[in-house]
Amino acid sequence: MNAVIIAVLVMVALSLARVSVVFALIVGALVGGLVGGLSLDQTLEAFNDGVGGGAQVALAYATLGAFAVAISRSGLPDMLANVLIRMLGKETNAAHHDRVKWVLLAAVVLVAIMSQNAIPVHIAFIPVLIPPLLAVMNRLGLDRRAVACALTFGLTAPYMLLPVGFGAIFLNDILLANLNSAGEPLGLEISREMLPMAMAIPVGGMLVGLVVALTFSYRGRRDYAAKPLANTSAEHSATPAKPHTLGLIMSGVAIVAALGLQLYSGSMILGGLVGIGLLSLGGIFKWREADDLFTSGMRMMALIGFIMISAAGFAEVMKTTGDIDTLVAGAVDLFGDNRGLAALVMLLVGLFITLGIGSSFSTIPIIAAIFVPLAVQFGFSPMATVVLVGTAAALGDAGSPASDSTLGPTAGLNVDGQHDHMWDSVVPTFLHYNLPLIGFGWLAAMTL
Repeated sequence: MNAVIIAVLVMVALSLARVSVVFALIVGALVGGLVGGLSLDQTLEAFNDGVGGGAQVALAYATLGAFAVAISRSGLPDMLANVLIRMLGKETNAAHHDRVKWVLLAAVVLVAIMSQNAIPVHIAFIPVLIPPLLAVMNRLGLDRRAVACALTFGLTAPYMLLPVGFGAIFLNDILLANLNSAGEPLGLEISREMLPMAMAIPVGGMLVGLVVALTFSYRGRRDYAAKPLANTSAEHSATPAKPHTLGLIMSGVAIVAALGLQLYSGSMILGGLVGIGLLSLGGIFKWREADDLFTSGMRMMALIGFIMISAAGFAEVMKTTGDIDTLVAGAVDLFGDNRGLAALVMLLVGLFITLGIGSSFSTIPIIAAIFVPLAVQFGFSPMATVVLVGTAAALGDAGSPASDSTLGPTAGLNVDGQHDHMWDSVVPTFLHYNLPLIGFGWLAAMTL
C-alpha cells in the first residue's frame, strides 16, 4: 500500500482513539517513513527538517494568545458581556419573546465572529458570556442546539474568509504558505488576494446551514429545568471591575492597529506585538509583566502550536518518501478525467482527517502536500486549488468531537448538565455545516 495512505490512516485512527494528536502525528510519520522505504534516521531527519516550517505558526499563536490575555485584562470582553446580559434580562420581562430570541442569537453570532477576528480571544469569551445567559434562554424556551450552531458558525466561518486574527493565521500563515510550498515545483503560485475570494463560496454554504439551523431545525421551543450552574466560577459570576477610560480607549486603538497591520503586512505576529505594546501604554499591564503575559498566552495556545509543528514534520516525511507522486498517479488512473469525482474524494478525505485531528489548521500541512499535485494533475485552476485545500481542511472542524469549535460551546451550554456534547453540539454542527461545505466547496472547485 501507499506509504502516505498508511501514515494518514494510522494518524487518524490514533486520533479517533483519543490518543494525543501530537503523538498520533509523530507515530504516523514514523510508520509512513518506514513503509515508504526510508530508514529510521532518514525519517527522523525529514521530520526534524519539517518542524521548522511550523515554528512561525506556533509563534503567531503564542503572540495571539498574549494579545487575547492582554485584551481580557482590559475588562472589555466582560463589559460587552454584561451589557448584553442586562439588555436581554430587561427585554425578557416584555411580551416580545420571539424578538428577544433573535436578538440573542444575533448577538451570540456577532460576538463569536469578533472572537476570531476583531477581538481574537477564541473560545475564552464563552464561559464569560454563555452561562449567565442560560436563565434567559430557559425563559425563552430557546433550543440550545441553535445556540451551539450559532457559536460554531462564529468560531469557524470567519477564519476561513477574513484575513485578520485567526484568519490571518489560517489564510496567510498556513494555507498560503503550504499551497505555495507544494505548488512551487509545479509552477503554481497563489497570491494573498485570491484566498478570501476563493473561500467565499464555501463560507456561503456555512451561512445557508446556519439559516436552516436557526429558522427550521431548532426553531421550536425546548424546555429545560432550572438547575444551578455548578461549573460557573466565582470569577465569572462576580461583576468585573469597571475598566478605566484610558484603558478602554487604548483597547480600541490596539485592536484597530493590530487588525490594520495584519491586513497590510499579512503578519499576525507584527499586529499582535503592536497591539500588546499599545495596551501596555494604556496601563492595561506593566511592560515588566510582558513575560507573564506571553506565558499565559502560550499556555492557552500551546497544544495547537505543538500540533502545527508536528503536522509540518509529518508533511515533510510524506514528501521525502516520494509516495505522493505515486498516490497522484494512482488517483489519475482511478478517476481518469472525472474531475468532479476527484474533487469530491479530496473533500471527503479532508473531512476524514480533520474529524480525527480536530483542527483544520493542522490539517492543511498534511493535505496540501498531497492535494496540490493532484489538483494540478487534474487541471484545476489556482482558485479551485485554494478551494479544494481550504475547504477540505475546514471540513470536520465543525462537527469534530475533539474540536474547539464544538468543545467550547458545550463547555458554556452544559454548565447545568442539560446539553450533551455529542448529540447537542457535535451532530447538529456536523449536519448543518459539513454537508453544505461539501456541496458548496465542490461547486466552487468545479466553477472557479
